[in-house]
Amino acid sequence: MARKKQLIIPIFIPFGGCQHKCVFCNQEGITGEVELPTIDEVVEKIESYLSTWKGVGRREVAFYGGSFTGLDLTLQDTYLGAVQGFIADGRIDSIRLSTRPDYINEDIVRHLKSFGVKVVELGVQSFSEEVLRLSGRGHSAEDAELAVEILRGLGMEVGLQLMPGLPGDSVERSIESALTARDLKPDFVRIYPTLVIKDTPLEGMYKDGTYVPWKLIEMVKLCRRMLDIFNETGIKVVKMGLHPTKDLEASIIEGPYHRAFKDLVEGRQVVEGSP
Repeated sequence: MARKKQLIIPIFIPFGGCQHKCVFCNQEGITGEVELPTIDEVVEKIESYLSTWKGVGRREVAFYGGSFTGLDLTLQDTYLGAVQGFIADGRIDSIRLSTRPDYINEDIVRHLKSFGVKVVELGVQSFSEEVLRLSGRGHSAEDAELAVEILRGLGMEVGLQLMPGLPGDSVERSIESALTARDLKPDFVRIYPTLVIKDTPLEGMYKDGTYVPWKLIEMVKLCRRMLDIFNETGIKVVKMGLHPTKDLEASIIEGPYHRAFKDLVEGRQVVEGSP
């Protein structure tokens, strides 16, 4: 019998819809992709994933890597429209996407729902106003809280992305962000420790001494505490640490990177240098 397992087909839109240059961001370095995908490429990728998948669980197309709802509306509709045939014939169940908290309102969410979007992930990163300011995020903690309220009110599943270790962050601020995120009751959370990536403003801050990257052991200890906060209330942490790729590893200048970061946090591997 085929194992029930969710299929997520990732479509990367590097920097798509992003009107802010956050200090940590270099999507090309992280994903290895530079240009927005064509519609033919989107369709081909969906067909490729479906042709090899043997599970029987939920199948989703996921638009990652940018701020989807910041794209021109015509382009949004073109991408979402490319998935509609797959939904109509039952091969795709729904769509998920990632965006910024300040690119969400009721009209936007209703529009997304009309195309079969059921999950929205918000790049919150932190609930500290100081951390958000120093990181060049361009949105507030209140924007994030309002976006969750709107999405929840209109029946969407909600994911929150957090980035401990950003400029101005501390153990206390990261824990407070985790507690605030917990209280918003998202369906799931992703935790991405901050890394210094090549060709980002953060690289310049690191080189001039205005930003000090966290040590791996420090970040692992912090993320264990964050994980406990979410586990205590049954909120799934579906990802900890960036997915290891050659492009990512070639782009890392410094920071708490490990190919099996989640295993370190969950105690399945020992952090080098720990007692």
